[in-house]
Amino acid sequence: MIKYCFPILAVLLAACSPGKLPLKEPEITVEPAPEWTNLFYRQSGWFGADGIFSIPLSGVDKPGNAGNHETLLLFSDTYIGEVENGKPKPGNRMVNNTVAVVKGNSAHPDSIQFFYKKSPDGTPATFFVPENTPPGKKEHFWLGDGFVNHEKDNTLYIFAYNIEVTGTGVFDFREPGVSLLAIPVASQRPPFEGYRQIKTPFHINTESAGEGNFGAGILVNTRKAGAVHPDGYVYVYACTGKDKNLLAARVKPRDFEDFTQWNFWNGSKWVPEMNESRPICNAVSNELSVTPLPDGRYALIFQVMGLSDKVGMRIGNSPVGPFGPIREIWKTPEMDEGLFCYNAKAHPNLSRPGELLVSYNTITLDFWNDIQKNAHIYRPRFVKIKF
Repeated sequence: MIKYCFPILAVLLAACSPGKLPLKEPEITVEPAPEWTNLFYRQSGWFGADGIFSIPLSGVDKPGNAGNHETLLLFSDTYIGEVENGKPKPGNRMVNNTVAVVKGNSAHPDSIQFFYKKSPDGTPATFFVPENTPPGKKEHFWLGDGFVNHEKDNTLYIFAYNIEVTGTGVFDFREPGVSLLAIPVASQRPPFEGYRQIKTPFHINTESAGEGNFGAGILVNTRKAGAVHPDGYVYVYACTGKDKNLLAARVKPRDFEDFTQWNFWNGSKWVPEMNESRPICNAVSNELSVTPLPDGRYALIFQVMGLSDKVGMRIGNSPVGPFGPIREIWKTPEMDEGLFCYNAKAHPNLSRPGELLVSYNTITLDFWNDIQKNAHIYRPRFVKIKF
């Protein structure tokens, strides 16, 4: 639902990892992308969700690449039903995760197809359900980022957060762990039969880093993925603690399922012990992106402090920084309409050359009641960064 959002705190322009900071910010303009926002203003079937991670099914993730290729979109809690006069009709249903497939990088309505699982009676159902839930517990999956691994027979890997509901409020949940979904290339399109669930050790809870899970964003920094300056690693990020700390792990693609081969950034070097992770910077969001820029630097895109009216960008010299100060690149107008905005991230594969398409989600605190009054409060919104 409103994933990993907390009350708005003061914006922290925290110091980043020691080292030389970028000397010059890139010159950019930012403008709405109404063609993409309107693509998710829907009257039938899928009509609202959060999440929206994007995974190029070619495994190549860079602006201008999509062409005739397909991009998989991942959503978490999703509403499905019919909408009339802006309100969901009776019988609408929420499921915990769904997907869509976009062909090319056009926002034309004919380019996207939404998918959700159906139960035997035809009602909407969740695609991915946790296996081996502890006795007495009821868990579901919210989806994190993912990628297609060229070194593992083009397996599609998706991080899936184990979510335990603790009450009836929007914030009443805990996140006890994170799993990996491993989907063979033949099943990249729904209904995802024959996939594996892999429990991971990547839930962290330390005094220095805080608590959270890895999977908040992925950078595949390899030649086959189209990286600008490839070093052969997959970088996996986490957002942890009340300060919204950014942590990083990395691993070679061929070793992705061998968790003993993962290393973690401790502030100065890569180490094998996850609990020695140290924050790279803070004030980020629980969904985010790190994207290579043509000049060799990296753009970290996020919602400032997770839940706010600010989409932020930091520019770094490497996938782990050092990152410069927060640059507030967009003030979300939906906050003035009574909505809350969260979890901004970039979508390189859906972007055109010289641009970066960025999404953020919207919701309300009285979500359960408000969604039945207005079907369109809970969906992604888009802007374009032009370099």
